[in-house]
Amino acid sequence: MQFNWSGAAQSLPFLLEGLKITLLIAVFGLIFGFIVGLIAGLGRTSRNKAIYGLATVYVEMIRGTPILVQALWLYFGLNQMLVQTVGWRIPGDIAGIIVIAINAGAYIAEIVRGSIQSVEKGQEEAGRSLGLTRFQTFVHIIYPQAFKRMIPPLGNQFIISLKDTSLLSVISVGELMRNGQEVVASSFNALEIYTMVAAMYLLLTLTLSFLLKRIERRLDVHHDRSPKSAQVVRPARGA
Repeated sequence: MQFNWSGAAQSLPFLLEGLKITLLIAVFGLIFGFIVGLIAGLGRTSRNKAIYGLATVYVEMIRGTPILVQALWLYFGLNQMLVQTVGWRIPGDIAGIIVIAINAGAYIAEIVRGSIQSVEKGQEEAGRSLGLTRFQTFVHIIYPQAFKRMIPPLGNQFIISLKDTSLLSVISVGELMRNGQEVVASSFNALEIYTMVAAMYLLLTLTLSFLLKRIERRLDVHHDRSPKSAQVVRPARGA
């Protein structure tokens, strides 16, 4: 069996173009996904039954269906309805960002909920005893601690969502996987091209993992999980 690596190398610029689209979709999708997840996560901790119910329905519905089905439903199903009603359709790249944002948001919501609820209840009681409102207690005491605890699972979710962009090839988004498929279809160098595609994904995930570990060390995330973290806030004497 002969390998045509020189021929595969000629397709590198086309693959890099797809890599750029992959990164754009992943970055914007995760930015919006974090916003959606933060809102839904706070909703999952709300004492308002309506807000809690809406957030729960969203999280369970998205987590209970594959991202591939969500992409197909949005790009083909929803677009068909939009074309018939308003004569407009969602472009593939925008659809990809929406899919990543909605899917990642549901998992980020659970990360947010779990991190907030992991902060000791005594922290809220201490803040209130200092005269802070519930909102001030959350912003200045609860959320800073919870955010540190979100970082490791958020990093895992970011890596998962980055790899999930490869599934967007089914809706004709010109990302890395889709461009790799087009090259294989024209050159028949499947082993060489898919090896290059896999290497690019691996390089991205290893780089992201390295950066996340640096951030964790800088913020001293694991130390924050120690029992001493419960002593961050204490009511003043005589409060």
